[in-house]
Amino acid sequence: MNPFTNDVPPQPRHTLHPTAALAAGGVPASTAPTVPTAPAPVHAQGDTAPAAVSAAQLAVRQQALAQAAVQLKAELFGIDDVIDRVVDAVRAWYVLPQLISRPVIVCLWGLTGTGKTQLTRRLAQLLGYYDRFVEVQMDGFSHGASYRSSTISGMLGDSGITEGAPGILVLDEFQRFRTMDRKGEDVKVERYQDVWTLLSDGRLPPALSALSNIERKLADAHYEAERAEDGDDDARAGKAPYRFQLDAWDAQELKRMLKLQEPLAEIMQWPPAKVQALFTRFQQSHHSWETDYSKLLVFVCGNLDEMYHETAQRVEDCDTDADIFHRLTRKLSLIDVKKALGERFKPEQIARLGNEHVIYPSFSKATYEQLIRNLCTRYVDDIAAQCGVRFAIGQDVLDELYANAVFPAQGTRPLFSSVHAILSANLVNAALWVMQEQLPLAQEFAIGLAADKRHLRVQGLGPQGPAEASFPVVLELNRLKQRANADFRALLAVHEAGHGLAYCVLFGHAPQEVKINIASFEGGYNSFSSLKATTRQNALDMMCVGLAGRVAEELVFGEMACTTGAEQDYKQVTAEAARYIRHHGFGARLARTDVTVEMDNHVNTDIGPSNEAIEALMQEQYRRAQVLLQTHREALGRTVDALLRQGTIAPVEMVALLKDCGIALAAPAAGGLPDEGLVLEPFAAKLGAFRRGV
Repeated sequence: MNPFTNDVPPQPRHTLHPTAALAAGGVPASTAPTVPTAPAPVHAQGDTAPAAVSAAQLAVRQQALAQAAVQLKAELFGIDDVIDRVVDAVRAWYVLPQLISRPVIVCLWGLTGTGKTQLTRRLAQLLGYYDRFVEVQMDGFSHGASYRSSTISGMLGDSGITEGAPGILVLDEFQRFRTMDRKGEDVKVERYQDVWTLLSDGRLPPALSALSNIERKLADAHYEAERAEDGDDDARAGKAPYRFQLDAWDAQELKRMLKLQEPLAEIMQWPPAKVQALFTRFQQSHHSWETDYSKLLVFVCGNLDEMYHETAQRVEDCDTDADIFHRLTRKLSLIDVKKALGERFKPEQIARLGNEHVIYPSFSKATYEQLIRNLCTRYVDDIAAQCGVRFAIGQDVLDELYANAVFPAQGTRPLFSSVHAILSANLVNAALWVMQEQLPLAQEFAIGLAADKRHLRVQGLGPQGPAEASFPVVLELNRLKQRANADFRALLAVHEAGHGLAYCVLFGHAPQEVKINIASFEGGYNSFSSLKATTRQNALDMMCVGLAGRVAEELVFGEMACTTGAEQDYKQVTAEAARYIRHHGFGARLARTDVTVEMDNHVNTDIGPSNEAIEALMQEQYRRAQVLLQTHREALGRTVDALLRQGTIAPVEMVALLKDCGIALAAPAAGGLPDEGLVLEPFAAKLGAFRRGV
């Protein structure tokens, strides 16, 4: 069972049945979109001119494609925009394949577990191409080690895709097919080397090495035949000649490359002279020389880690808000794709992938919640169908499933496995308890979380009144997130409150997240909106914010109780101060000062004189942070209390908290994160004033 989709059994060819979609809230909808029968795919007929297509036929295909999009959106959650992009990209290929003269290439890039491969498989089924559908794992390890599985032409030759006719090819895990290493050196590629030829024009030359092997074997056969005539082979004396001249593998290769129609057993019996004549004719025929796959729809799927390096550096991160990941990944563009591809492939290879690059954003919190509701509904329905016991899973359980199963950088896979581990066995145990207690089945049994958050509580009504049972449940991330040590929680709360409050005062915006209940590492963190333009003042303010955590520790606990937890803060602020002085020209010297590993980049390497300026700048910003937090002691105390009480502060909560302290912040953007980086300086207004001579 794959809860990412509303599992639909395999369909008869071209016949698409409606499936029940899950409406909001996880309740099966009463109706689902009806998908009409898909029109039969077009098959090419050699070099004959394509038949004219009527307006009615075009309308039928357009409708089938539109209904396929509706069905995909009903089955695959959270990727409606992606589905629209893909459907638009394949429209010409599907509606008017007669006009296609080279492969249509659509690249799908996204984090793992976001449904890239699932989309291609389901689209092929909905459009009636599932029997002309080839999926190749480009890591080179998914199809065995034989010669036939080491080339794209071999994979296509073994498929149901006919030469010159439309078909669908999926090149999955394409990021593992890299042809350059991280130093820009060539990587030895042993499999699927013909993929670049296919992506160029869809016409594949034969594997000449395989033909040479067959020719060699035929020459050996001639040699052995002559020896048999001379009587040199005592072992063959008096025996009938061999019936089969070629083995099955060679005959199959010959049939594919020479485009023969005869049965395999017949080809195996052909004498060497006949095969040699076919070779000669093949070499003289340009039409036979190439295999035409120019009408293919090619999906290139993969995960470009380089493209997500700023948003998904740690796959174990289960603490960052899914909406923040979602909004950040939505900003990725074609330029980001090209840059990431440039780390793995040569420019001419990137060019062959075309410009139809569809980027999957990571899932939003609402999508994960919908997936959880969908999955829980399926488990509940399965139990009810098997034994007649109907459960109602409470919102508190759904919330804990989200908190313990969602890793935003890893997509749906950890979600499915975690929900299964938490729910499946406990639902079975709860159903057994209901039946053993002989409770009336004409009711819904409520499932909630016990106060200790270590048990699922099942409640119902029996003949004697209310009945209840508890079943242990392991919520591992809950255990990791709870900082049981009061002193450590106080330290984290003070440190993170210092960073968060300084950011609010200096930038006028609330942090995107302030957290101390963290599972993926020992500590807490603040996350801030990116700046589209960083002014000199912004750079100074960020240094002040970076030092405010240590300043808060000093203010609350005393100088000698400050901890080493600010080590990373100091490293980051030192780097920012160095760039301020040496790179941005904001210090006494205008010249850029730097030292690199590339000798050609050594322009001004006299970094010594700038060290004192960097230290003085950091000292100045430290004193500034001291004054800021001392001025806003009440606000600091309230922020610390909120973190101790909740473990996290959302932007809306921070705005309300500081409003009571007389600190006004900008209202958070819809969804919690602006669509693009902030520009805090009123440049347009200042330009207007300049023009007016003000």
